This record gives sequence, structure tokens and C-alpha cells, in this order.
Amino acid sequence: MMGPLLTQKVHATLHAAARAGAPTLECSLDLDLSRTTVEVGAAGWMWNGQRFPYLETCKERTVYHWADGAFQPVSRFSTSLIKLVPTEWGPPTFEINGIKMLPTAHGSPYADAERKVGLIQPRGKVILDTCGGLGYFAAWCLQGQARQVLSYEKNADVIWLRSLNPWSPAIGGGLTLTLGDIAEQIVTLPGASVDAILHDPPRFGTAGELYSQVFYDQLARVLKRRGRLFHYTGAPNKLTSGRDVPNEVVKRLCNAGFVAELKGDGVLAVKK
Repeated sequence: MMGPLLTQKVHATLHAAARAGAPTLECSLDLDLSRTTVEVGAAGWMWNGQRFPYLETCKERTVYHWADGAFQPVSRFSTSLIKLVPTEWGPPTFEINGIKMLPTAHGSPYADAERKVGLIQPRGKVILDTCGGLGYFAAWCLQGQARQVLSYEKNADVIWLRSLNPWSPAIGGGLTLTLGDIAEQIVTLPGASVDAILHDPPRFGTAGELYSQVFYDQLARVLKRRGRLFHYTGAPNKLTSGRDVPNEVVKRLCNAGFVAELKGDGVLAVKK
């Protein structure tokens, strides 16, 4: 069983229950995936037979996990600062050097992934998930009865975040997760070997190779004829970025042999 995860909101609720003299509290210790009952007291709280302390400092945009006898932020710094960030909807997002990697302005990143996966109609398909992240695309592919999901993630620290995120899918049961850069790994995949593709790259300024004609040609090579591709682009401000990334993506995908159109905050394409 995964240990408890705390956010500022849950921590404040525990504290309030203790001050009010309540013996128990029903709350979530897995980012709103489920509810559980804890015993609360002035000096700490108890869950599953183990006693836990209150935090001296509990920051707003941080998820804490229990490790080495203390609550520690779910964050790492190797080549960049990577952290799990709570949302008001439960399923967390994550940040790399302060840049939010999943859309959360208008709703849950988990529900957002559900809508996008629906565009490629996953049932019975082998799906390439190019930039795995927290695995929300993969989770909905599996729930949509995909036959197989081939997911790639180049950052080992992101895979570590997944191991602590209760909303991330378990590896196995149709899901394989490869530690590797899809820009390098895609050349090892056989031609016409996948039925659909989900491409959710970092922003253009940090991963331009994943928006290149060379890469899109590879996506076309591994995708079967009539296969669907959803490419998340976000909605960058043309006035500040100086370029129209979504329409550039459409043009390059068409050059690679797709019929492509803008769809929400991305591009939906079908291989000719």
C-alpha cells in the first residue's frame, strides 16, 4: 500500500479537526482518489496503525510523501527541479523548473487526458504514447480497452513521480514504459506497427526536435494507414512567441502524409 500523501489543504483539515477535539476525521490521503478515516490528536494523527506528525511548514503548491520517518516534498533536482503539484480536482500536475507540464487552468488534467484520448478511439488498438509524463494518456487508453500502449519517457525523475502518484497507471497489463527519448527511440520501431499515436511534447522552445519535419516523418512511418494522431500543442500567444506553432504543426504533418486540422488545444491528424 502506498504511504500517505499530504497537501496543505488536507494538513489544515487534520489540524482543524484536532483543535476541535474530533477523535476521527474522514479525508483523502491519496490526492482525492479515495477516502479514509484517520485518528487525530493534538500531537499527531494515526492511520493504518502508524502515527504521523503534523508538519512544521506545509507549502501550498507541494505534495508531501512519507519517507525515512518524515514527510518530504515529492520533488527531485537532478538536472532540473521536478515536482508533483496538487490541483483542486485531485489528480496532480507536475512542473519542470517551474513550468507546468499539464493544462489545469480550466479543469482536471486527468479529465483533459480523457477527452484527448477519446479523439484517437483507443479500443483494440496498439498506441504509441510518445511523452509519457504522469501517464494520464496511458491510463485512459487502458480504460478505453486499448490492446497495447507503448509509452516513452526520457526523464527518470518523472518516472519516479509516477511511482508516487496514485493517479498514474501501473506498468503491465498492456502498458510498457520505456526510459528513453522518443526522438531517438522512434527509429527502432517497425514501420506501420501502431494503430494510433498520442504526442504530448514539452513546449516548442524546450523540445523543438519533437516538432520537426524529421520527427513527423518518423511518426508517419510507424503509423498504419488511416491511423489517428493527436498532437497537443497548447495555445501559445503568437504576439509573444512570434510564431504560430499549431499551424506550423499542421503544415509539417501534412508534408509527412497526414490530413491534419486544429482541434481544441492541439492538432488531430489521420495518415493518408
